[in-house]
Parts: sequence; structure tokens; C-alpha cells
Amino acid sequence: MADSSSSSFFPDFGLLLYLEELNKEELNTFKLFLKETMEPEHGLIPWNEVKKARRDDLANLMKKYYPGEKAWSVTLKIFGKMNLKDLCQRAKEEINWSAQSIGPDDAKVGVTQDQEAVLGDGTEYRIRIKEKFCITWDKKSLAGKHEDFHHGIAEKDRKLLEHLFDVDVKTGEQPQTVVLQGAAGVGKTTLVRKAMLDWAEGNLYQQRFMYVFYLNGREINQLRERSFAQLISKYWPSTEGPIEEIISQPSSLLFIIDSFDELNFAFEEPEFALCEDWTQEHPVSFLMSSLLRKVMLPEASLLVTTRLTTSKRLKQLLKNHRYVELLGMSEGAREEYIYQFFEDKRWAMKAFSSLKSNEMLFSMCQVPLVCWATCTCLKQQMEKGGDVTLTCQTTTALFTSYISSLFTPVDGCSPRLPNQVQLRRLCHVAAKGIWTMTYVFYRENLRRFGLTKSDVSSFLSNNIIQKDTEYENCYVFTHLHVQEFFAAMFYMLKGNWEAGNPSCQPFEDLKSLLQSTSYKDPQLRQMKCFLFGLLNEDRVKQLERTFNCKMSLKIKSKLLQCMEVLGNSDYSPSQLGFLELFHYLYETQDKAFISQAMRYFSKVAINICEKIHLLVSSFCLKHCRCLRTIRLSVTTVFEKKTLKTSLPTNTWDGDRITHWWQDLCSVLHTNEHLRELDLCHSNLDKSAMNILHQELRHPNCKLQKLLLKCITFPDGCQDISTSLIHNQNLMHLDLKGSDIGDNGVKSLCEALKHPECKLQTLSLESCGLTEAACEDLSLALISNKRLTHLCLADNVLGDGGVKLMSDALQHAQCTLQSLVLRHCHFTSLSSEYLSTSLLHNKSLTHLDLGSNWLQDNGMKLLCDVFRHPSCNLQDLELMGCVLTNACCLDLASVIVYNPNLRSLDLGNNNLQDDGVKILCDALRYPNCNIQRLGLEYCGLTSLCCQDLSSALICNQRLIKMNLTQNTLGYEGIMKLYKVLKSPKCKLQVLGLCKEAFDEEAQKLLEAVGVSNPHLIIKPDCNYHNEENGSWWRCF
Repeated sequence: MADSSSSSFFPDFGLLLYLEELNKEELNTFKLFLKETMEPEHGLIPWNEVKKARRDDLANLMKKYYPGEKAWSVTLKIFGKMNLKDLCQRAKEEINWSAQSIGPDDAKVGVTQDQEAVLGDGTEYRIRIKEKFCITWDKKSLAGKHEDFHHGIAEKDRKLLEHLFDVDVKTGEQPQTVVLQGAAGVGKTTLVRKAMLDWAEGNLYQQRFMYVFYLNGREINQLRERSFAQLISKYWPSTEGPIEEIISQPSSLLFIIDSFDELNFAFEEPEFALCEDWTQEHPVSFLMSSLLRKVMLPEASLLVTTRLTTSKRLKQLLKNHRYVELLGMSEGAREEYIYQFFEDKRWAMKAFSSLKSNEMLFSMCQVPLVCWATCTCLKQQMEKGGDVTLTCQTTTALFTSYISSLFTPVDGCSPRLPNQVQLRRLCHVAAKGIWTMTYVFYRENLRRFGLTKSDVSSFLSNNIIQKDTEYENCYVFTHLHVQEFFAAMFYMLKGNWEAGNPSCQPFEDLKSLLQSTSYKDPQLRQMKCFLFGLLNEDRVKQLERTFNCKMSLKIKSKLLQCMEVLGNSDYSPSQLGFLELFHYLYETQDKAFISQAMRYFSKVAINICEKIHLLVSSFCLKHCRCLRTIRLSVTTVFEKKTLKTSLPTNTWDGDRITHWWQDLCSVLHTNEHLRELDLCHSNLDKSAMNILHQELRHPNCKLQKLLLKCITFPDGCQDISTSLIHNQNLMHLDLKGSDIGDNGVKSLCEALKHPECKLQTLSLESCGLTEAACEDLSLALISNKRLTHLCLADNVLGDGGVKLMSDALQHAQCTLQSLVLRHCHFTSLSSEYLSTSLLHNKSLTHLDLGSNWLQDNGMKLLCDVFRHPSCNLQDLELMGCVLTNACCLDLASVIVYNPNLRSLDLGNNNLQDDGVKILCDALRYPNCNIQRLGLEYCGLTSLCCQDLSSALICNQRLIKMNLTQNTLGYEGIMKLYKVLKSPKCKLQVLGLCKEAFDEEAQKLLEAVGVSNPHLIIKPDCNYHNEENGSWWRCF
């Protein structure tokens, strides 16, 4: 019997063929994984037999102990673990091909005779499903709106359905739960109903599932207590035998849960309270929670559809699930539909071009119903001679026109208009529904909001809401965007915005609405877009004419108050989500309001990775008059894509993107307060870079700080060098991570030598520089009197490069104050060059030599200079310089004899306890002026803590010290604790990771925080946030 099942699923020799492809080592690995995979319920294959089995014997053993599909399921799982992706993929494709080659009449093949005896052949059930879903399929077509529209969408995604439950090639696992997510109306329900029909007709999942059951969210909402067996029995024919016998074979069952987003359940039941028994009656909320969380029928497979806005709520319930997104109509399909809809090709071209200019609106048209409604609205506009470009400018403008069109007289017949009370009640229903993610309303819900049967009938006749034809007393808005639009209108119709109103419900609070984010509350995003869009006076007047009602714009001042609170909050620019805010502000098309709203913000941070991001950012930034800092990251927008379109080339994205970028960059000269532009990790093409440099050279550009980290310069650094000469305000330039190379530095140095260049700070960290660049830089340093800070970290300069830089340092004309040579690949040989130059240099106060192979002998040479009375160094960074305790006497003499030294970072050097003891003796010296000391990862233990404690008591100047990544233990913390809690200890910042210690030590550190509230104890933050920054500068 097992052999018959196996042969129907895949040829008998199939498994052997794939085992033959394994070499000897791979075969042994396969056997070891098989040993781990053996499951008691299938009977353990004797390991001795597996161990000595040849390939053909092993294939026979597997077919014997893992009958049917199980043998291949185990094999694919092991192939996945062995990372044999190609073998796994080929096997999977052949299995699928074999399954597809079996016709509907052979569907029962592969089911054992025992199963058939229990389950029956299911013919009657399939007939009922075909009758049911053939009817609903017809009903779901868009009557009068291209009847084959949905059908075409479903056919396009047929392959997606076929492969939903395929084995994952990477893990070898077969998913038991698949979530099909997508926007409202994109075709999820249509697709799974088609799946039911295809299964019933024998064209889908024949080798995977014996029975498929369909559960609809709207129907389940109306049910009370019952057993799960009763719940799925609606279409079960009595001639098929007891359904309980079907459920007793759960591994061959698929349950489709359609419209999870419409389930009005909290799903807050604790797992221990859920039910395993599918024969017992429970509230349906318990049944659904038990099924989704795999407490009931864990072996069964689930296919769940949900909207994107509720996928986060669903994810919390599921285990080991696969997410698949249904995207709807492709760009080509949307264009094709628009050209079919408009008989006049010129109108079609105009409509398509206008929609393409607003990426958000064009994206909405992925949903068939929205695409149809949009085209209908634009056609009406064209027939009246209206400007569709303005209609497509924002989503609010288009939906205002669409909603207004539903109440426009047609053929002399005027639709029934709701009065202000009815309209406000409908909007109340919509708003509360959006907040609570309720999209299906029952008659009692509507009655509770004061909507009578007559009111409902009126909104039904105007196509605002629709009644479900399958489920009694069930109503929905004709589309989610229609509900979101009326929800936004709720706030415009609300008259009282006084603070502290006791009758105010949570969803009526504007502050809560404004502070919500699309990540935390994704269901609110489009409603907020519409709300801001309705602040536009033209939109308000249009709606007032349509509904013959009065709408208030008092909400504007309330929103501005909320914006002021946000602007004065402690949120960082990245936390505030400016891109999302710009989407909302763009909807207003109100320049004065945007200017007022943004006057409370001095910094913005935006990641632009789509064309719509560039559009809204360029529009809003032009009206942000008080900004001082803009942080941008621009990716993918300027990538060239080949687009198949009927439109002329000159109307396409390229011109629009260039225009938007020009608008955005114009802020550099129109905003008189702007001082900093951070344009990092961006991909700009030659044209975009040219526009940027033109604005930098504008006489009205007041920019002082320019960060262009990780940028590719198409034409090298010639343009930026020219900008440095023309822009008299630019004083700080950071090119970290931009691969400008030695040639780029040559161009920059020409600018540095120019008398008009006012640059003071230059960072060339990780710019691909070599010794050759140092020659140009050294000459520039001599001739340039203004450059005071230079970072050359992470470049392969070598000893030769350091020699050239040292030559410049000892020159009397050099005015450099800070030099960062961290990780520049030099050795102790460079210590000689630096020693000579530092004796002559009077301006340098900060020097970073970290992560170079200086060693103790190199350090000894440098210390001879550092302790010299003429050495003006204040900040010295020597992290990771391969130092030991052998150089600590030299370092101690520097601490004692150099009165200028304020900061010393010795982290990541093997100083050990003996070395720190020597340093502590120096710290206790009365003339020591050290304020910051870095001893991270120096091999310290509790033995040095008494010395550190003594130094902290004696030294009243030491305010910051880093001891992270040392094994101080409880004993060490105990020694430090006595000093740290003392008022005599002047330490303000101590670098320690509390979590690295045991519970008792953590309690001591917590007690320190109570006794000495002025002391901050926290792990060090990221190194080098600034080009010359150490850990202590991050606090």
C-alpha cells in the first residue's frame, strides 16, 4: 500500500535518482541528518541498517518507514539543511510537474485505501462547493466595469496560488500557515474563492489536501457559540458521512480564513484557556483563536487573507508562517486598462500622464475598483472641461471629486442628499471604524450611531455603503478609501475642539491622531492624508456645495497647536517621521499652512527612496523657513529604468524627477537660516549632482556645514572644489566613505590653496587615499591658513604618508589644530617623523593615532615629545596601538609633566593591572590636569580597582572615565562603589555595562545612582560619531 502511494506521488525510482547525485561524503551527511529527523510515530528506522545501506537500500528503507509524500518531505528537508539548493529546487519542480500531470479523475490516487474508507471520495461536497463558488464568482465581477476585470487578475495570480505551500528551498520546511496580504479590494477574496472553485473542479491542491474549507470573517462575526465541527459543516452534505471523521485526519485539510481584518475579536485569550477539542461548543472567537494559534488541529494547514493594516495584529497569533503579498494590477495592466476605458486616445493619454505624476494615487490604482472609480471620475471631469491635472494633484482632490460625483444630478434626477446630522453620524461610524479597524457594520451597529433604516437606504442608493448579498444585515463602505474619506470628514464636521471635553472619545483626540505613526497605527495613515487634504479651502467649498452643509476650518489652529507641542518635544528628527508628515502636508497644497506648521522645527531627517518621497519633500521643504539642518538620504530615485509606455518620452519620470530635485535643492539659497546639509548614503546621477553644486555656488547660499558621506561623484571632486571657492560660508566638509581617491584629493587641494576658500574642517575618512594624496595635502596645509581640523582615518597612508604630513606640521605656516590618523597603516617608524614635527608645531591640540602599530618603542619616542613643556596637545587618542604596561611609565610622565593634556584614550591596549597602577600614581599627582581617561578593554581585573578608587578620591579634575569590557567582577565594583557614592568623587560619566555584572554588582551600581545622581553610568556609545570623537564626546 505504501509503495502504491509513493509511486502515485512520484516514480518509484525518483528518490533513488536524487540519492545517486550525492557523493560519498554527502551521503554520510544525509544519513546523519536522517538520524536526527526520525520520528517515533513512523517507527524508527534501525540506525545499523541506515548506516550500512547503499543508495538503493536507503531509498527502499525511506519508502518503507515514510510512506507516500512523507519520504519526499523528509528528503527535501534534509537537502535544505545540507544547503543543496539546486538539488532541492529540481526535485521540487519535478514533484510539482508529476502532481500536475495527474488529472482530476485521478485525484484520489495517492490516498491510501484506509484513508479512502474513512473519508469517502468527497464528490458531493465538491459539487456543492462548485455551485456555491461559481455563483459568488459571478457576483464578485464588476458589473458594468469590465466584467472580466477580476477574472483577469485572478488568472494572473493563479501560479501564486499553486506555489503557496511549496517547500522552502532554504530550510526544507513546508509551511503550514500562509498569509495572503494586500490592500483593500486588491483581489484577495476573489483569489481564494477561485482557489475553492479550482480545488472542487480538481485543478488545484489535489496531491496536497483532501478537503478544503472556507471560513468568512463577516459570517463568523454573526455566530455565537458552537463547536468547530459545526462551524465548518455549512456546506457539508449528509451523504458524505460524519464530518468528524474528516476532521480526524487534519494533516490532509486546508482551512481558508478569508478577511481576518473583518473579525471583530480581541484575540486576547491566554493560550492555556484555548480549546483543543473541536467537538466542544465554545464562543467562535475562542475557536478562531485556537485554530490560528495552532492549539486546535495543529497538523492542519491554514490560508489566511488580511489587509496590510491588520497584518501586524495577525502576526502576533501565528507560528511558523509564510507571508505572501498580493500586489494587484501591474503598471502595465493599469496603463492597458486606462487606455481601454477611455475611447478617446488623447483623453487616455492625459489621464494616464496625470495619474503617473502622483505616485501615491497611481499606486492606489493597483486596486481594480479604485482604478475604475478614478477613471470614471476623470472622465466626468473631462466631459465638463475640467482640469484633471489638478484633480490628480492629491488623493484628497480626486476623492473629493469622486464623492461629489455620487451626489451630482444625472439625467435630471437629483440624488437624495443627507442632512448635516445624518452626514455627521455616517462620518462618526466611519471614523470609529478606522480607529478600531472595524470595516463591517451590522444593522444594530448603525442603529447605535443613530442611523435609521431610511438613512441607511439613502446611503445605499448613493453608493456610499453597500449591503452584503450573502450575509444578512451586513453593511460595508463601497471601498476602504471611501470609509477613510468620510472618517476624515468627521473631524471637519466636529464643532467643539475645546480641551478636556469629558464626552470626547479617544478617537476624537486630535493630539493622539497627529502623534500616531504609520508603523504603530497603519490603519490611520490614509485617513490622516484625507484630513490634511480637507484643510484646503477649495476642497471644503466643493464638499459644502455637494452636501449643502457647513464645515469648520477651526481644526487648523488646533493642528498647529499640536505641531508646536511636537516641535518643542525631545524627539530626535529621525523619531518624528518627517517624511510621513510631509505626505500629509503635501495633501493640503496650502503653502501658508505648511510654513506655519513647520516653523517649530529646526532639523528634519528624511530617507527618500521613492519618487513620491521626492515630490512631497521638495514641495514641503520650500516652505520650511526656520530649518537650520536638513538630513537626506536619496536612493533608487535617480536609477535609470526602461519603461514600456505609450506616452512620449519627454513626459516621463526623468523630467519630473529633475524638476522636483531642483525644487528641493533650491532650499539651499531660499532658506536664509539653513546652515547644515547632510546628504549621506545617496545615489545621485551626474545631472542631480550638477544641480546640487549650482545651488551650493548660489550667492544666497548660507550653508556652513556639508556632509556628503558615502557618495559617488560621477565627475570626481572638480565640482565640489569649485563650490568651496565660490561659497564663502562653507566651513565644514565631510566626505567620509566617498571613494574620491588621490585624484579627488588633488582637486580639493587646489581649492584649499585658493585664497577664497574658507574651509576649516575637512574629513576624508575611508576615501581610498594613499601616500600620493599626502603630498598634495601637505602642500595645501602649508598654504592654507584657515583649515584647522583634518581627518584622514581609515586610509592606507603608511609611514611614507605620515612623513609627508609630519613635514607639513612642523612648518610655521601650518595652523592645523586637530589631526586624525586613526587606522592609517603606519608603524613605530612614524613615531620618529611625528616626534620631530610635534616639537616645532604650536597649533595642534588634538591628535588621534589609534589603531596603528606604534608599539611600546614607538610610544616611548612620542612620550619624549608629549611631556615637553612646549607641547600643546590637549586630546590624545591611542586606542589599539599595541601598547603594554611597559610603556606606562612613559605615559605617566606625560600625565604629570604636560599641564595641557586634558584627554587620554588608551583603550584596547594590553595595559593590565600593573600598567593602570602606574597611571593611577600619576593621576594622584597634584599637577595632573587629566579630565577624561579611556581604559576600555585593557585587560583589567579587580586588582586595579583599589588604585582607581584612590585616584578618583585624590583627583578632583577627572570627570569622565571608561572601564567597559574589563573583567572587574563583583569584588572590583565593591571597591569602586565606596568611592563612587562619596561626595568627594567628582566623576560625572563612568563607562560601564551594568548588564555584564552579576546581580549583586548591579545592585551596587544602582545604589551609586541613588547616592550620587550627578554620575552617569552607562556603556560607551558608538565610537567616533564625529570625525575626531571619542566615546566620552557621545554623552
